[in-house]
Amino acid sequence: MSASSGSIAIIGAGSVGAAIAYSLLLRQVVADIILVDINHEYCQAQVEDLSDATFLSNVRIRQGTAEDARNADIIIISAGAKQKPGETRIGLIDRNIKVLESVTKSLQPIRSDAILLIVANPVDILTFYAQRLSGLPRNQVIGSGTMLDSIRLTGILAKKLKVSDSSIHAFVIGEHGDSQYVAWSSATVHGRPLLKALPLTKTEREEIATTTRMKADSIIKVKGFTSYGVAAVAARMCEAIIFDHRKILPLSHWQEDLGCCLSLPAVLGRKGISPFQVDLDETEQQFLVQSAQALRLIIKENDQNS
Repeated sequence: MSASSGSIAIIGAGSVGAAIAYSLLLRQVVADIILVDINHEYCQAQVEDLSDATFLSNVRIRQGTAEDARNADIIIISAGAKQKPGETRIGLIDRNIKVLESVTKSLQPIRSDAILLIVANPVDILTFYAQRLSGLPRNQVIGSGTMLDSIRLTGILAKKLKVSDSSIHAFVIGEHGDSQYVAWSSATVHGRPLLKALPLTKTEREEIATTTRMKADSIIKVKGFTSYGVAAVAARMCEAIIFDHRKILPLSHWQEDLGCCLSLPAVLGRKGISPFQVDLDETEQQFLVQSAQALRLIIKENDQNS
C-alpha cells in the first residue's frame, strides 16, 4: 500500500496518540502525520522518536498546532485523562469533556469535509459532545466504540474454533463499557451461524462476554494503560476513510431512534459513516435500548450540572 497524499492530525501525544502515530506510519495511510499536544516539549520528543522509524515507510511526521490540525483530512482526538485501575470509563467524563471542549474550540473553524475520530474515553459520551461542539455533520464525527471489544471477542472465538480471526464475523454492540452486549444471533463463521459451529451454553457465552469486557481493565491494573489495540483500530478506521474502503465496522455513531451515540455495525468511507441494518434478536434489542438509556441519563445529568 502506498501512502495517500492527505494528512492526519492527532491531538494528544501521550501513550495512545503516539501509538496511533506509529501504527499510521507503519501502515502508510497518509504522507503526513501531525502530532499536537499542549506539552510542546514532550510532543517534540515524541515526534523525534517517531521520526527515527519513518525510514520504513517514507511517511513524514511533525509537531503541529491546532491551526495545522484543523486543515487535516482526519483529526483524531486521543487527548484526555487515563483510566485509573478500577475506574469505569464513565468515571472519566468530567475531566475529559473539559479537555474535549478546549480541543474542539481550538480547532475552529474545522474544514467542512474533515472527519473527526474520537478515541478518548468515555468514547460514546465524548462522541456525542464532539458532534455538538465541532459543528460538523454527525456522520463525520465517529467514535472508536466497540471495534476493539469486537476484535477481542473474535480473538477468543477464533482460538476456540482453531480458525483465523478474519474467518469470524461477530460484533459487540452498545456502549463501549459496562452495558455492552455481544450480538450472538448475527455472529457467523465463514457464513455459518457461530452458535451452530460452536455450540456455547449460556454460561459459556456470559464468560466470553465478561472476558471481552474486562480485558482492558486487567491490562490497566498491571501496566496502567492500554494503547496498542486502540491504535490499530484507529489506523484501520483511517484506512477505511482515506481509501474509501466502505468497510462495515462496529463504531460509535449517532443513533436517531435511540437519541445518543453508541456502537452498531456501520459503513465507513471517505464521507464518514452511514448506517447498516443489522438483525438483532429480542434480547439483544432490549440490551441496546438499556445501553442507550444509561448513556442518555449520563448526558442529561452532565448537561444539568454544567
